Amino acid sequence: MALAANPTPLGSDLTERERAVLQLMVRGLTNFQIAHQTGISEATVRFHVGNILSKLEVSNRTEAVHVALKHRLVE
Repeated sequence: MALAANPTPLGSDLTERERAVLQLMVRGLTNFQIAHQTGISEATVRFHVGNILSKLEVSNRTEAVHVALKHRLVE
């Protein structure tokens, strides 16, 4: 089984908005609070959270926060 020469780093495909949402998730904010702080709808926040979970290959917010901190995806 051959490994990719240069695997894509986990989280490198996150958009700027997804990174901003992830940062707020790390701070413990709810979708409602994230929506209020960023000026986007809760539905849009849910959409971004879903993309984040998929891109980080995790199944929930807690795992996403753990991966974000472990891989230093947010400050």
